[in-house]
Amino acid sequence: MASGVGMRKNETLICAPLMADTVDQVVNLMHKSKATGADIVEIRLDHLKSFDPHSDIQKLIKECPLPTLFTYRPIWEGGQYDGDENTRFNALQLCMKLGADHIDIELKAAHEFNKFLNGGKPEKCKVIVSSHNYDSTPSSEELGNLVARIQAAGADIVKFATTAVDITDVARVFQITVHCQVPIIAMVMGERGLMSRILCPKFGGYLTFGTLEAGKVSAPGQPTIEQLLNLYNFRLIDSDTKVFGIIGKPVSQSKSPKLYNRAFREDGFNGVFLHLLVDDLPKFFDTYSSPDFSGFSCTIPHKEVALSRCDEVDPVAKSIGAVNCVIRRPNDGKLFGCNTDYIGAISAIEDGLRENGASGPVSPLAGKLFVVIGAGGAGKALAYGAKEKGARVVIANRTYERAKELAEIIGGQALSLADLESFHPESGMILANTTSIGMQPKIEETPVPKEALKHYELVFDAVYTPKITRLLGEAQEVGAKIVTGVEMFIGQAYEQYERFTGLPAPKQLFKEIMGDH
Repeated sequence: MASGVGMRKNETLICAPLMADTVDQVVNLMHKSKATGADIVEIRLDHLKSFDPHSDIQKLIKECPLPTLFTYRPIWEGGQYDGDENTRFNALQLCMKLGADHIDIELKAAHEFNKFLNGGKPEKCKVIVSSHNYDSTPSSEELGNLVARIQAAGADIVKFATTAVDITDVARVFQITVHCQVPIIAMVMGERGLMSRILCPKFGGYLTFGTLEAGKVSAPGQPTIEQLLNLYNFRLIDSDTKVFGIIGKPVSQSKSPKLYNRAFREDGFNGVFLHLLVDDLPKFFDTYSSPDFSGFSCTIPHKEVALSRCDEVDPVAKSIGAVNCVIRRPNDGKLFGCNTDYIGAISAIEDGLRENGASGPVSPLAGKLFVVIGAGGAGKALAYGAKEKGARVVIANRTYERAKELAEIIGGQALSLADLESFHPESGMILANTTSIGMQPKIEETPVPKEALKHYELVFDAVYTPKITRLLGEAQEVGAKIVTGVEMFIGQAYEQYERFTGLPAPKQLFKEIMGDH
């Protein structure tokens, strides 16, 4: 069942697009939509395999437990209908006469449709005039002109959908939404446009689309109703909601939104945490510069560039050369960067060694040979953290030059990744993978052959999707203690949560949330 329905802070509707072969299947989906938490359903007539307008529309309206929106999308606007316009117009007019709450007509057809109706529009039915751009997102000026043309075409509700080539395209759509004088549905399609679908209540959008099942979308990038309600706390978003997010490429695999949004909800903190697929980090920071975009977690490949874009950087992060947390200071809008990666990873590895029998007041890492795979942001963080704890550090990287560079800074040894296969100067070593090797979907990959793992006392993998990577599975098989990326993930999230919210991190809750991962 839908959660959070009783505590609603916005008027934005969740609309379930229903696409099925038969009317009975659509009716079944209508009831499922209501049970899942939708406010309205979009009935896609163009997906029906057989369609008798009079009896079918009557049945669909009569049996629907929610308000209705009828769409009969032609092929030339991305739909399935390829018949003549008169037949299509007749069906839409029938929807209006029989009690539909909304109908959708494309901007390209609106003038002809208005002539066809000849003023015969029932008061109850709201006409959505829509425009879809499957290639890009036009300039602010062009979008403004588009909205004016849609309004001039007799729209009760303006609708346009564009395509995000870059995540910064969404900012122009937010700008149009917030200034529009009539109800507006403004979506940006594709993964880079996801935040347009989640943040529309913040900017005053009329509705957003949420699907019943993952993957069964009527346009690219639609989240599920379940995700809107329970992952992103959609009902709790209002104009004052602070926006946070995980910046990465790829980023959809990140569990950060699950962690932070649940904690925000339980703490009563007015924030939302999003997946942010970012190609150009400087452009992202320049575009989303308002205080409402309050803080970001940074992951591969942006940790080093993020440091260069911060106005102030924590000294430890400066030594590491990478940040994984960026805060926008509310008083002056300046960006402050810090690194919580090394705290999360090193404390998880120390705990693992203590479970293995290490004891005493000094760190169990002291004196150990600590092999770090990867010379990027996370690699630097772990190398720095291990060095601080008294370990002897070795950096292994695909490109030896980068390994050598980091080893010189840290005061350690450098190897190429290929060298690791035969590298075993002693037993009881520690291995830490900080690359994305073995991450979904390439779960069959591993940075080190199984045979070489028997020289290590403990193996750590920063990858946490899947929790047990091939590297960790094989390490376990040869008898090494393993520490998963989930432990590092939880550890690094504590400090970030406190910096984001000013509240103490709900440590037990974080462990519970990730416990089923």
